[in-house]
Amino acid sequence: MSQERLSPESATGKVLGPTTPWTERQVPGIQVADEQQTFKSTFTEPTIECPECHALVTRTAMSFNAYVCPQCDEHLRMKARDRLTWFFDQVNSELGQEFSAKDPLKFVDSRPYPERMREAQDKTGESEALVVMQGSLKGLDLVACAFEFDFMGGSMGTVVGDRFIQAAERAIQLHQPLICFAASGGARMQEGMLSLMQMARTSAAIQKMKEARVPYLVVLTHPVYGGVTASLAMLGDVHIAEPKAMIGFAGKRVIEQTVREKLEEPFQRAEYLLDHGVVDQIVHRHALRDTVYRLVAKLMNLP
Repeated sequence: MSQERLSPESATGKVLGPTTPWTERQVPGIQVADEQQTFKSTFTEPTIECPECHALVTRTAMSFNAYVCPQCDEHLRMKARDRLTWFFDQVNSELGQEFSAKDPLKFVDSRPYPERMREAQDKTGESEALVVMQGSLKGLDLVACAFEFDFMGGSMGTVVGDRFIQAAERAIQLHQPLICFAASGGARMQEGMLSLMQMARTSAAIQKMKEARVPYLVVLTHPVYGGVTASLAMLGDVHIAEPKAMIGFAGKRVIEQTVREKLEEPFQRAEYLLDHGVVDQIVHRHALRDTVYRLVAKLMNLP
């Protein structure tokens, strides 16, 4: 009888006797987790899987590391708002919130355009695919905009064009540099010709910045394609790319089907474009803030 009563207690690896302190005695009905069963933060906190090395990294650790995998250095996609708040030391204001998309073409594919817009807004928490903020970096006032790729592929519609033009006009008015973090699939097909018009409108706004001698820097992140590449993303004074970013006009598979050839890596990668003179430099995300500040200070002849 006594051995049967002691067997559950001895299963914990402890031999209990009359001299065993009460703090080490088990309370009936309460199970104490073994050390090997204790959950660590990596199992209880939401994790992100690296698409390159498949390492599981906690969302907090990835955020503190600017969404760069600590295992293989892969640059993961950042949300537009997260990128701008990470880029600025202090955010002073947000621009362009008064613009909202309309549906002048009454476009319908498998679903109506307004329904797709609502879905994208619920998914991202943003009202459109471009976020514009004004703030300071190392004491230097800047205007910066970033594309939200998860919002309908970061596609450029009328509101994106309006917000970019407002950012350019504010940069000219205050004589502050404009930084654009590009990540887009191109023009938004649901807005048809109105979307393609934004290529000309944004290009004209950039030309006004050049005439006003206001620096305009473009940071090409993964991926940048279509009408955005053919306009605002390739008209900067300096073009910086993140490592392994895919950059082009037509997609790789479209080109392969046209030329009937297999295009091997690193075709359309940032490294390939650097070798062919399309981008000026490739900068690791951890060095991006310092690099942008140094370039802007040089372009503005600051000490």
